[in-house]
Amino acid sequence: MFKLLTATVFIMFISFNAKAQAPDSTLKPSPVKTLSDVQYNALIRGEDVYGMSTVADINGFPSAEKALKFKKEIDLSPSQVSSLTKIYTELKRKKIEMGNFIVTNEIKLDALFRTKKINESNLIYYTNRYGLYQGELRNAILNAALNTYYLLSPQQINKLKTFK
Repeated sequence: MFKLLTATVFIMFISFNAKAQAPDSTLKPSPVKTLSDVQYNALIRGEDVYGMSTVADINGFPSAEKALKFKKEIDLSPSQVSSLTKIYTELKRKKIEMGNFIVTNEIKLDALFRTKKINESNLIYYTNRYGLYQGELRNAILNAALNTYYLLSPQQINKLKTFK
């Protein structure tokens, strides 16, 4: 009987401690209710959270970032490095800019709904803006891939395809 009571108390102690633990810090909520923390941080840091470069990637149009990462392996010239660095820097700036616009737009939509000040007119306005920001972001990403493609030789592109 004593063993059963001891086992029951032990199990209750373990389950109480498990419930009392703080939630995993990787599951922290986003500052914007309508975006996950992963989406929010990616947009703010200028990361392609939506896979907007996929069409270029699968069709052999590399990113400037990847070309620069493997510059020695694909034998980039100094002028290619300079041009690719400009493409990469401008794309990063644009991704951060558009990411911030998307976050701000989400905050505004949330505020309009939360305060019950949403109407058909401002709903159309903010959802169209969201589409414009997404389109501008995708254009910047794909245009950078296109410009990178034009800067590289076919041999460099083929060699670059072999790297993950």
